[in-house]
Formats: sequence, C-alpha cells, structure tokens
Amino acid sequence: MFVFRVRNRQSIIEAFTVDPVYLKHNSQETMPEFRHWQIPLGRRFRSLKLWFVMRLHGIKGLQEHIRNQIALAQEFKAFLLQDKRFEVVAPVTMGLVCFRVQGSNELNKCLLERLNEDGRIHLVPSQIHSMYFLRMAVCAANTESSDIAFAWNVIQEVATQLLAETDNEVNHERAHNDRQIFEMSAEG
Repeated sequence: MFVFRVRNRQSIIEAFTVDPVYLKHNSQETMPEFRHWQIPLGRRFRSLKLWFVMRLHGIKGLQEHIRNQIALAQEFKAFLLQDKRFEVVAPVTMGLVCFRVQGSNELNKCLLERLNEDGRIHLVPSQIHSMYFLRMAVCAANTESSDIAFAWNVIQEVATQLLAETDNEVNHERAHNDRQIFEMSAEG
C-alpha cells in the first residue's frame, strides 16, 4: 500500500503536470489525478512494457498486430475520404487517424462532446496551431473491420444530427436578419 501526504498538493501537481488536449476530461476538477503526483514513465519503464508484450506475443505476433492496426486505420481513412463533410488533417500514422468535420473548431468540439456523451465510441481531441481535430486510435488487440464500420456509422450519425441543427440555426438567423432588413427598407 502506498500513502502520499503533502501539505500543499497543488505545488506538486503543478511541478509534474503535463496536460495535452487529448488528456483533458470533464471530471478534472472533481477528482484528483494521481498521474500528476509522480515522475512520468521514462524510457526504462516503456521498454519494460514492450519487453512484456514481446514475451507474450513474440516478434511475429507483434508484427501481425501492428500490420492489422495500420490496415484498419487505412480503412477508417477511406471512409472519411468518401464523405465530403470530413477531412483528414494529418498523414495516417500506424493506427492513428486525425480528422475533423469541415467547419469551425467549435463545431468539432461539439461533435467530440456529443460522440463521447453518446457513449457508443470514445474519441480524443488534439490541436495543432489553432486547428482542433479528433483522433481515432486503432489500438485494441481485438479490433476488427466491423468495429471500424460501427465507429464510422456512429460518427456519421452524430455529425449528421449536429450539422442539421447547425444548418437550422444558421437558416433561422438568416431569416431573422432578412426580416430585419426588409422591415428597415419598408420603413425608409
């Protein structure tokens, strides 16, 4: 058992905190994040994890797993490229696909929030310069092509709902503005 007592936990948290966008979540302020209370995993510990994986699956098994993840990521990329509402924002690397719906950062934040609230899939965000985007990581050992198709269907469904709502709001605002312009011209 491990007990860690400090007089001012905020000082130690600030010293060890690394908070990229993709690690942020809604419960950050309500629960302590113990990952900030220690020195991050260094090369030795990461290499130890790799050693265990290689001992468990062997070199051939690990190679097969990586090739499968790359193929599944390419499959997801192909889905994205078929839908003009989406764009791939970075080269697909290993099992990671970075994408966004065409539109504002706010629209993409809203899409991510709705996807994660929906609960059928979980995506994480990232940001390069001022561009906010979503990350689809194919990394689970049992992921299959049907899982990629399922995730894509969920993303399309939620995006369609969101874009329809956004279009309705824009059309309502345009109609309101047109009405105001018409009323002003009728008065003058």
